[in-house]
Parts: sequence; C-alpha cells; structure tokens
Amino acid sequence: MNYDSSPIAAIATAPGRGGIGVVRISGKNLSSVMQAVCGDKPLQPRHATYLPFLNTDGSTIDQGLAIYFKAPHSYTGEDVLELQGHGGPVVMQMLLARCIEAGREIDLRLAQPGEFTHRAFLNNKLDLAQAEAVADLIEASTEAAAKSASQSLSGVFSKTIHELVDKVIHLRMLVEATLDFPEEEIDFLEKSDARGQLERIRANLDDVFKQASQGALLRDGLNVVLAGQPNVGKSSLLNALAGADVAIVTPIAGTTRDKVTETIQMEGIPLNIIDTAGIRDANDEVERIGIERTWGEVHKADVILHLLDASRGPTRADEVIVGRFPPGVPVLRIWNKIDLSGHKPAVDVMSDATHIYLSATDRRGVDLLRKEVLRVAGWQQTGESRFIARERHLIALKAAHNHLDIAAEYAVAGNQTSDQALDLFAEELRIAQDRLNSITGEFTSDDLLGVIFSRFCIGK
Repeated sequence: MNYDSSPIAAIATAPGRGGIGVVRISGKNLSSVMQAVCGDKPLQPRHATYLPFLNTDGSTIDQGLAIYFKAPHSYTGEDVLELQGHGGPVVMQMLLARCIEAGREIDLRLAQPGEFTHRAFLNNKLDLAQAEAVADLIEASTEAAAKSASQSLSGVFSKTIHELVDKVIHLRMLVEATLDFPEEEIDFLEKSDARGQLERIRANLDDVFKQASQGALLRDGLNVVLAGQPNVGKSSLLNALAGADVAIVTPIAGTTRDKVTETIQMEGIPLNIIDTAGIRDANDEVERIGIERTWGEVHKADVILHLLDASRGPTRADEVIVGRFPPGVPVLRIWNKIDLSGHKPAVDVMSDATHIYLSATDRRGVDLLRKEVLRVAGWQQTGESRFIARERHLIALKAAHNHLDIAAEYAVAGNQTSDQALDLFAEELRIAQDRLNSITGEFTSDDLLGVIFSRFCIGK
C-alpha cells in the first residue's frame, strides 16, 4: 500500500441504505472544503452544526450535521470533518464526489482501506495492537468477542505488553552494566537476582500467552467438522447443536451430499459446525464428489467430531475413516443413538481418544459434547478479563518466549559467568524485546503495516 500525506475522504458508514450516512475527511487545511460544502457558517470544533450540504451550483445535496475536529484532537490526529446526512447510497456518493471536487486544490483523494486508522497509528493516537482491535471490534461475531476487542482497543493488551518489555529492558540494563564495567567489584547480576527476574518474566509471559490464546479463539472461532459413515446421525447432531432444523434428516443413507455449515456460539466462541456427506464407497458421481469435499473439510478442521452408531458398535469402515484423519487435529469419538443402544450419556477418556455417548434425537448428552469441544480447543472459563488477539500476536509471544528460554541457559551469576555467555544473554534479551515490541508496532516494517491496514474497511 502506498500512503502519502494528502487529505483523504471516504464514506465511513456501511454500504446500503440506512437512516444516517457519514462522509469523513482527514488532512491538513480543510478550510476550503468546509467553506465550499458547508457554506460561510463557521464550524466550532467538536460541536455539531445543522446546515445544508452545498453542490457546485449552490443547490442543496442534503441537510445534516457537520462536525469539525481540530488536530490533534481527532481520531486520526489530523483535522477531521465529518458530514452526517441521510444514509441513502446515492446521496452519500453525491456528497463524497462533491467533497473530492471541492478539495482538488489541496489534492484531496479517496482513502484506501484502513487509511484513517493507519494515520491514527502514525500520529500516535493508537498503537498497532489497538489499531487492529478497531477492525476486530467491527468484525466481532459474538458478544464476548466484542467485549474482548473493546478491552484491546482501550489499551489493556498493549499495557500488558509494555509492562513485559519494561521488565526485559531492566534486565538488559543489568547485563549491559556487567559487560561495560567488568572491573567493578559489585556483580550486578548476582546482587539483583538476574535469574529470578528472568524466571518471573518467563512466568508472566506464559500468563499473557494463555490469555492471548483465549482471545484468539474469540476472534477466529473454530471449524468443527462432523465426519463419519452415512446414517450415523451427523445432520441430527448439527440440528441439536444449532437448536434448529438446519439440515435435512431422513433414514435414507446418503441424504447429505454436500456440506452444510451453521455458525453457533459456545461460551462466546464462534463455532462453524460443518455437516458433511457420509463417507463410504459410492458409485453415484454426485455422492462421490460430496465425499471428496468431506475429506477437504476434514483436513481444514480445528476439531473433528467422528460420529459412530452406538447401536451397532464399531466397524471396519470406521477404522478406515480414523486412519485417514490428519495428524495433530483433536478428534472426539461421538457414539450417537444411545436411545437405541441403551447406553447412558457419558464422557469416557481413553488412550486412543475421548469417547462421548449421546443421543442427537432426544439431545441427551449434547451438553457433555459442548463442554468437551471447548476443552479440546483449549478454552478455559475464568473470570479474568480477556483481550482480543491475532495469530501474529501468538507467533510473536512464542518467539519471545523461545529467546527467553535460550537466555536462561546463559543466566549464570557470579564468577562462573563468562563475557561470551553474557554477550549471548544480552543478545537473546534484545531479540525477545524486539518480538514483543512488534505486537504494539514499536519496531515494525512498512510491509507488515500495509498488510494489516489493507484488511480494514474503506471508511476506517
């Protein structure tokens, strides 16, 4: 993405019809645009003024509220003008076109996706983690995800990272002092309990990673795939989990020939439950294609629910299916139809897998399944406040932890510490600090910024 300092404009509200629509402009010296569109009536900063929005010939495009935010007291840190009118798509496009025309002298142009928030980041109104939280709050699919994104936007995640960085910096200072003043009799590392400090930092980082992992679950959700032979009750289980008849259920094997996806939430985590075609040797071309798609979904799954018929027990075909499951993906064995087999609802943790006995028809044991899905996904129900997190945050936290682990190998106090070991100790601490700083954008490449902000909506 190629950004410059030219003033930018965009429609900041969602596409389509609405009661209110907003055109947002950000940049320096917006007075010519304000006068051309809003007339000669002066706009008092941070006050809403009701007036007509004027066309080139002086006719009225619309009537609404104009709000002027003078730099640096605005979302972007620049001068910002927001024009709030009626939310019809035609009138919004007319108003935006008029603003672009009125801003030709100052090179006003259309904003790129995420450019308003990018400018907020560049002008120190938000750090990178907070900027990402803006998009996460907009895209939140559950109430819990929205609350966690709001926590990150308010700076909770960033504050936690900064506290970790400060501790690493303090430890680096002690190591550097020992390297710079080797003739001093006071051993900085031994007197300041460098080993203990490092262990506490690693423990704190473990806690942050656990919370971030929970936040990543809230943001990204899980793909849960129902797999098994035909007529074992996959569609019935999808309906039981969704609480509605979203899939066709018949006693005819092979009824489901293509995937059926339903998004639900458990404990605030969005789950994409994917019902697939029953796996068997099929001569029908349509069914065969459906089975191929089933295996495609299985290989993309975060959790696999392998359904079996409790009334007939395991078969050779079930063993073949298990043998094709991708390694490393959690699998829950679901013994369905206990209303026919006489089993009771139960969870049986065995060496090969966790087995769950339930009836999708009368929904006995379905709550046990919900708890196990959350457990294998790593969800922990706690009263702690969570923050939203992304995959890149988890990667950075893991990398920082790895370098702190290596640093621990060189953390030998007293006379046993060699200068070479201390140099390596200091270097690993520096790299760990850089990895943590990348989360908030303290040291981040322009390429990474372009990728992050290009995924925003146009008006943000």
